[in-house]
Amino acid sequence: ISLVATVPNVLVVNNNMPVKDVKELVAYLRANPGKVNFGSPGYGSTGHMSTELFMSMTGVKMNHVSYKGDAGVLADVMAGQVSLSFSNMPAYTPQIKAGRIRALAVSTTKRSPAAPEIPTMAEAGVPGYVAVAWFGLLAPANTPREIVTRLHAEMVKALATPEISASIKSVGTEPLGNTPEEFAAQIRNDLAKWGKVARAANMRVE
Repeated sequence: ISLVATVPNVLVVNNNMPVKDVKELVAYLRANPGKVNFGSPGYGSTGHMSTELFMSMTGVKMNHVSYKGDAGVLADVMAGQVSLSFSNMPAYTPQIKAGRIRALAVSTTKRSPAAPEIPTMAEAGVPGYVAVAWFGLLAPANTPREIVTRLHAEMVKALATPEISASIKSVGTEPLGNTPEEFAAQIRNDLAKWGKVARAANMRVE
């Protein structure tokens, strides 16, 4: 029906990691192949897939540690049990602001208004890198067109209200609204993109 909002993923590292930016991280990982662990909120999650994309584009190799949600990942990155993580920005922003973990880059094409000081991956040295988490409104297959049209109109109207827009932006997400056709095309493109990443990483359904 419509894309509702997009969410940047943010690359964070433990404060004791001897890197200050993405270029230094890539150099460190290349010098220590397979010796660094990264955490994600789950196998196949946006955080996991974002890191697999990062590894494929930079040629580095790390070990995946899968958690059940962001809370465990965040705690272990702060404690140094895992060295880094890529995950949805809203979950990590408070600890980034408090200086308990270090943010190196966001995964979107533009900097996040919630943390404009954090560069994009492209700015940080990985051109072409984009990994956006999104939320959308969908209906069952064969839903009558008039119902889809009505739901789409109401969704766009709601996203345009100052209260809802401000609420979405306050946690680092960006409110959006596109047509059902545009949203369907985005889903097809994402399936192709992430399918390629999954096959390259030899991922399997668990």
